[in-house]
Amino acid sequence: MSTNSFLTRLLSASFRQVIALSLLLGTSQLVPAQTSLTWEQVKAKFEAVNPALRADADNVDEMRAEEITAFLRPNPQFTLSVDGNQVAPHNGVWTPFKGTTEQPNFSYLHEREHKRELRLQSAQEGTRITQSQHEDLDRNMVFALRAAFVGTLQAKFVLDLARADLEYYDHIIEISRARFKAGDLAQIDLDRIELLRVQYESEIETATVNLRTAKIQLLQMLNDRTPVGLFDVTGPFDFSDELQPLETYRDAALAARPDLQAALQTVQQSVTNHKLAVANGSTDPTFAGWFTNNSSTNNPNGPQTVGASVSVPLRIFDRNQGEKKRTLIDIDRSKQASEAARAQVFSDVDTSYELVRSNIELLKPYKAKYKDQALRVRDAVTFAYEHGGASLMDFLNAQSDYRQVQLAYAQLIGAYLTAAGQLNLAVGREEIH
Repeated sequence: MSTNSFLTRLLSASFRQVIALSLLLGTSQLVPAQTSLTWEQVKAKFEAVNPALRADADNVDEMRAEEITAFLRPNPQFTLSVDGNQVAPHNGVWTPFKGTTEQPNFSYLHEREHKRELRLQSAQEGTRITQSQHEDLDRNMVFALRAAFVGTLQAKFVLDLARADLEYYDHIIEISRARFKAGDLAQIDLDRIELLRVQYESEIETATVNLRTAKIQLLQMLNDRTPVGLFDVTGPFDFSDELQPLETYRDAALAARPDLQAALQTVQQSVTNHKLAVANGSTDPTFAGWFTNNSSTNNPNGPQTVGASVSVPLRIFDRNQGEKKRTLIDIDRSKQASEAARAQVFSDVDTSYELVRSNIELLKPYKAKYKDQALRVRDAVTFAYEHGGASLMDFLNAQSDYRQVQLAYAQLIGAYLTAAGQLNLAVGREEIH
């Protein structure tokens, strides 16, 4: 082989390595890092971009715009009258515009009994009701978001647990193969151990699908198009046994629940609407004034005159009786609805409080005893199995019991976090983080 041929092949190989390395580095720079959001970040992003929540927020802005309409004054009226034009000759004389009379007229309806102020007050109270209803929608949607967030954390925990179980089981398989080579384990037992590995693989695949599904649901609520593989959430998957007295949560709910606030605000608006109905039953005069040029009056020296009038409707038959009665009934209906809302608040708080308390009581022995106990039993039986002091069935039972305890603990943690979110929903603000 010539020296030139050798150098050519060497440079060609080096060039290919440089190109491959540059492509690898370029690709790694183009791949975005995985996004991991906390609960506070997820909640803030949800409230900023969720289309359903933003569309409902527009209702509040529309109600504020209606306040402008409610406080507008009646428009003045302008009328221009022209009369007295001659349309045909009389005795051979035709002066069509000599006797023309021009009369511009201005009139204005004066509203009495503070109608404008009451309309504005009713519109402002309607805005406050709509704002409270929007906050109530936010409260319910945040609860659904919290449930999806907790479901994602639980799916991550279960997937990590399944991977750890498979890693541990692979260690057992290596030990079993060593025992088989040493003649301390039958072929049928080794086959049974290796066949059981497919169950762990199936659990990992199921947990992976559940995690991706939970992330997809969370991304949908966030109106986010990030690929599932690049999206993640982080947060504590644990419980706290600190729970305040029930009355504390009841008082907080009475002060914070937006649906209860909306019900109480509806009562106040009903009272205002009744006052407005009474005011609308009063008489509103219309004042008018006009100027006349070339007038035909009894005053021969007054070709230019001014005039004024007051028009007062006679409210003999229609005094807005039906609307007065309807708004009076609406006050009572609103009061009854507010009492029902108050009762619902107490029911929601009491029910969710009991769920949280029950989950805490179930979780305490798991954290204090059962988890460690299941781990000790599994490790002890595994040690005995490694040294031939325990049967294969004993090991498989101990491993199964350990997995069941861990999965039950994960499910209880998820149930606790969901119940805590339900208690926050019942209170109307985050009392348990």
